[in-house]
Amino acid sequence: MSAMAVGERLAPLSMQRAERDFAGFADALGASFRDTGFAIITDHGLDEAVIADALAATKAFFALPEADKRRYHVPGGGGQRGYTPFGVEAAKGAAASDLKEFWHVGRRLPHGHPLETYMPANIAVDHPADFDAATYNLFEAMDRLGLQLLRAIAAHLGLAFDYFDAACRDGNSILRLLHYPAQQTPPPPGSVRAGAHEDINVITLLLGAEEAGLQVRTKDGDWLDINPEKGAAVVNIGDMLQRLCNHALPSTTHRVVNPAADRAGFARYSMPFFLHFRPDFVIKTLPTCLGPGAPDLYSTPITAQEFLDERLREIRLK
Repeated sequence: MSAMAVGERLAPLSMQRAERDFAGFADALGASFRDTGFAIITDHGLDEAVIADALAATKAFFALPEADKRRYHVPGGGGQRGYTPFGVEAAKGAAASDLKEFWHVGRRLPHGHPLETYMPANIAVDHPADFDAATYNLFEAMDRLGLQLLRAIAAHLGLAFDYFDAACRDGNSILRLLHYPAQQTPPPPGSVRAGAHEDINVITLLLGAEEAGLQVRTKDGDWLDINPEKGAAVVNIGDMLQRLCNHALPSTTHRVVNPAADRAGFARYSMPFFLHFRPDFVIKTLPTCLGPGAPDLYSTPITAQEFLDERLREIRLK
């Protein structure tokens, strides 16, 4: 595959187009997803200060001594909130664990909310002092952007543009703050920063992919580098949406490979937002995604929570 073809396959899409030509933006977004499962979004409207504050808080937290970070680890919590230490998570079916550590921020629900049992409270951080506020501000901003993109996806799939509003209202979404430490010595054989995997959720919005390493596997089996311009968001389809739309939009295998020798001494940070359905939402194949040549691949419906639990066990977080 030529460099020109690679560039054409993931040409950036501006959110400003959605304001003046919503149907055209929805079609372009859908076409990008159908081709690679990914899209690169520019002019997304996320406040640069909110992003910068969250990134600064992320770097400050991961710079803490290991013992301090482990105070925020919740054994048996499935990694749903707080800190998950280096080398715990692994891609489904992988022998080696990923070379990363991360933090999860989830949705705040008022006490007594009917979905409270599915979403544990966030874990408060003592230091850095602004960590909780900075990261939750980004959570809320990404949540709003995700719903905007889902409206375009709904239109592309022939649904009412607000179809996903109710499905994702109070959804079990998570902001993940990721740290891939610098590799001062060669990593263990067979290990990479993040093994080849697909995401569990509805859609993922990623900030911080400017540092090289993210790759997506194409339909031809090649690995395509994802190198967005600074400030752009990378968006991809997750397994829950793939199942709902009967694979009309694919959840594509991707990975984060180890750095080249000249970048091995640099840490990599990224901030993916995993947008989820409500835990009680029933994932049942959309009628608009059935027809000649498109039989129902999932005749048995499943709730979003059942699906999540199943996948968390597969990646060793439960």
